[in-house]
Amino acid sequence: MHPPLTLHRHPMCVEIIEEFQKCHTDHPIAKFFGQCTELKIKLDRCFREEKALKRKANFERSKILKERIQAHRKEMTEKSAE
Repeated sequence: MHPPLTLHRHPMCVEIIEEFQKCHTDHPIAKFFGQCTELKIKLDRCFREEKALKRKANFERSKILKERIQAHRKEMTEKSAE
């Protein structure tokens, strides 16, 4: 199962999504018998790569946020100690 195939949400996979949707419209019955399987595999790989990039970016943002929070906490404990 894949996420909804909206082009604006998956900028890395636009070409593969369009090919996959075209395959489904061109082969309405054969799609059930593996006509579009190779495109589906490419699409899944693209989604995995996209998700890995998003995960890495989120992790980097979370590290920055943790550092800011720790600095703020340290600053607040220093102020309260005075």
